[in-house]
Amino acid sequence: MPEKKKLALIIHSGTIDKLLCAFTLGSTAAAMDMEVHLYFTFWGLNMLKKGAMEKAGLPATYKQYEEMLKTKLKEMNYPTPYEMLKRMKATGNVKIYACSPTMEMFGVTKDTLIPEVDQIAGAAAFLDIAADADTTLLI
Repeated sequence: MPEKKKLALIIHSGTIDKLLCAFTLGSTAAAMDMEVHLYFTFWGLNMLKKGAMEKAGLPATYKQYEEMLKTKLKEMNYPTPYEMLKRMKATGNVKIYACSPTMEMFGVTKDTLIPEVDQIAGAAAFLDIAADADTTLLI
């Protein structure tokens, strides 16, 4: 049996536009039965804190479009980023990693993270996973 294709995403931003991009790619890959690895670092890591994804907004450059975007997504019945993440995890094809150095830098502790996080890992550990991925993206 051939090995599953593997997608590795490094999520370094905590804005809703980038979360939606990463989660759309991740959920599509998971639905295609790919192995998906999501590594949250820097401002992306902050989105793994309980309640943080619900507060994600657009970056300052696009802030004037934030309410319109959120209204349109709601009209479309588009899932929230956290709902998307939970659906991805439910496929059994997704692993979520929190960057340990970033946790230390920002004072984030394991008990403040959402339960969907599979592992706390440093860059070397994640690069080992990403090294044999078919596709690796930084978002």
